[in-house]
Amino acid sequence: MPTSTEYEKDALLQAAKLMLLSARTAPKSGGEDDIQTQLITGKEMKALVTEMLKIAQERPEKAKGFKRDAKNVRDSEAVILIGVRGTKKFGLDCSGCGYKNCTIFEKTLKTQRGLDFVGPNCIFKLLDMGIALGSAVKTASILNVDNRIMYRIGTAAKRLKHMPDASIIMGIPISAKGKSIYYDRK
Repeated sequence: MPTSTEYEKDALLQAAKLMLLSARTAPKSGGEDDIQTQLITGKEMKALVTEMLKIAQERPEKAKGFKRDAKNVRDSEAVILIGVRGTKKFGLDCSGCGYKNCTIFEKTLKTQRGLDFVGPNCIFKLLDMGIALGSAVKTASILNVDNRIMYRIGTAAKRLKHMPDASIIMGIPISAKGKSIYYDRK
């Protein structure tokens, strides 16, 4: 007979799948879906932790945050990745990306690589990503699953070539303990 811990782990994986569904069905600008999602568990999670610790060594000024978040990932049951193909134009010529129009925005894309992510990004694609992230964590909250959106997970995921078409990736680790491991952190 399975133990309650085994049932809880199974429930967390089911919740993770529902979080992926929430991100997928979240409203998108103009109905164009440039959101990418992925569920990370097991060996892939261990590789994510290893990469986060590697980044901590490379960036001593940022090491504390990467080490803390790596510990959170290690102590989690799964990680949901949500990324966006943000370097695609939406076509409004709104200048939210910092360029005069979408044509200029598109011409600059291949030359703008930052430390962690690729840019510039279309403001509407980034809004879509924010809505997808919010929808996923809303689902987790409804299901009483502890979670936290983490930039540093996305940084490591990008370096590990998860979602190669995504210009930006964020990670959401999930767990179910007696107290949330994602708050009161040091």
